Amino acid sequence: MPGGAVRNARAAASRTRYTRALSMPSATVILPRYRIAASTIPGAGKGLFLEESLPKGRIAIAPYRIEQTWSFAEILADPERTAQLYSSVRWFEDRYTLSPDWPDECYVNHSFQPSGLWLLGFTFAMHDLAAGDELTIDYRHLLAPGQEEEFRDAHTGEAIVGYAWKESLGLGLKTLQALIG
Repeated sequence: MPGGAVRNARAAASRTRYTRALSMPSATVILPRYRIAASTIPGAGKGLFLEESLPKGRIAIAPYRIEQTWSFAEILADPERTAQLYSSVRWFEDRYTLSPDWPDECYVNHSFQPSGLWLLGFTFAMHDLAAGDELTIDYRHLLAPGQEEEFRDAHTGEAIVGYAWKESLGLGLKTLQALIG
């Protein structure tokens, strides 16, 4: 699901698409209608924008057809996989996917004040989202523990450093409980 300037720079050619991801060969499904367009985040390239409203706590993105996961050590031990590290996403514990084909969910950009909560491959609306809102997540949940993203948070200038698994899971569960509680 990563976006961001560095990640978007490696993405496919410019495009704006109105679609549902159900027919896409991807590891996730983007549930509301959406489009890919210039991000509102400085330096982020393109972003994923909702084309319909999504109530707080509802799922925006769900896992679908995850064919392969690797430990972080397995990624770093293989030069071909290491070259694709920019496309890695932590799904759970020490298990990651690589998405060098750059599916549309990769246009979900980072924010320390995200509109979406990433938890175990699902992205939930953090508040009521309107059509036209950009979907963002906190990349610290996607990165390996201590792994630093190649770019900094656009609004704070702070480094984006991966949470430990238990910290990520605990924060995500606490936040989700507050959203649906």
